Amino acid sequence: MSRIFLAGATGVVGRRLLPRLVAAGHEVTALTRRTADAEVLRSQGARAVVGDVFDADGLRDAVTTAAPEIVMHQLTDLADLDFAANGRIRRVGTRNLVDAALAAGTRRIVVQSIAWVYEPGDGPAGEETPLDLAAESESRRSMVDAVATMERIAGELPEWVVLRYGALYGPGTWFAPGGLRTTQLHEGSLVSNADVSSFLHVEDAAASAVEALGWPTGVVNVVDDVPAAASEWLPVFARAVGAAAPEVVQTARSGWARGADNTHARKDLGWTPVYGSWRDGFTQAAAGPGCA
Repeated sequence: MSRIFLAGATGVVGRRLLPRLVAAGHEVTALTRRTADAEVLRSQGARAVVGDVFDADGLRDAVTTAAPEIVMHQLTDLADLDFAANGRIRRVGTRNLVDAALAAGTRRIVVQSIAWVYEPGDGPAGEETPLDLAAESESRRSMVDAVATMERIAGELPEWVVLRYGALYGPGTWFAPGGLRTTQLHEGSLVSNADVSSFLHVEDAAASAVEALGWPTGVVNVVDDVPAAASEWLPVFARAVGAAAPEVVQTARSGWARGADNTHARKDLGWTPVYGSWRDGFTQAAAGPGCA
């Protein structure tokens, strides 16, 4: 069993990941920005530390004290739909976390990334596909650059695993009843077109992070088995949340909206998602608790 420092312990993946790590016998130090959350983390079997990833000195002290063998980076900042803040987490937060890990002598890091950052092309992208660093839109280019920066910094540790998650759905996500995507669907702002997405149930995301503790260094697409166009998945999602499906818009697929291939995770690493397809997963997820 390992000593683990979990950053992002109260996020949508982190709060499912922590109980799994504790149940597996790991000694977990969990970072939270909010004092009120510390007691919850302790009740789940973790040692809670109140701190901020933007406080480099405080973070270094916390990680050094914890002396983890593994750091798990599940940090995001999307509560207010502030994508610039999320980019800052990826660039600056990761820099501080990795510096702290290096100072503590940590050998391994497991990082939450995303699977829709690949350059345009035909068919779902494999891990060897270059990132879309020359994206036409400034907003996408900035997002991809932040992801690339995060992944590069993580690679400074002797051992690292980058988990490129598909679009997360399930309780507490944007795709839950009452979540952002449900609201957008009711407002008519979701477009049913040819753009392809790969999905991942949030429970499969947490499970993969535990498995990644023993995976070899590298990038892994952690997505379900069925990349699909919005014109295919959106009616299923709409039905699951009790909304009318929008009419299909006949436009060409955005080159980068190609989905991702999970062959490496499945065949080489032996990972099997519980929710192999969003088709069943949307319906089951909609029957669960609403978006927090």
